[in-house]
Amino acid sequence: MTHKLEPGDKDTVQNIVSPDRTAAAFAAEPGESFPSVLATPFLIADMERACARLLKPLLGHGELSVGAHIDVRHVAPTGVGGRYRATATFSEEKPPLYWFDVVAEDAMGVIGKGRIARAIVREDAIVARGNASAQS
Repeated sequence: MTHKLEPGDKDTVQNIVSPDRTAAAFAAEPGESFPSVLATPFLIADMERACARLLKPLLGHGELSVGAHIDVRHVAPTGVGGRYRATATFSEEKPPLYWFDVVAEDAMGVIGKGRIARAIVREDAIVARGNASAQS
């Protein structure tokens, strides 16, 4: 490994809320109704992407990073067409986990914040475990 994360290292993912990234898009049954604002799973996904981008230089051949722990609060809505950014800041390594402080902001301020941990794993091991669970 030639790269090392240092506390304070940051990366940011930017995105725009499209109709398919809203809570309303999750309505699947008659009578379900959710607002047309950024859905929490998509907010967290962009936070995870920012964390994963920081870990990318640490990955060996056949490795990837996976989410292991999420503690995030979605504190304000962002409407369709709204731009937002999710920033991950590396805070510490507690093997096997890498911990990040995350914050997301739109034009009006903070929309989400919390902590995320990711682990570096072998891709073939994750896929094998996933395939085994699908067979049972």
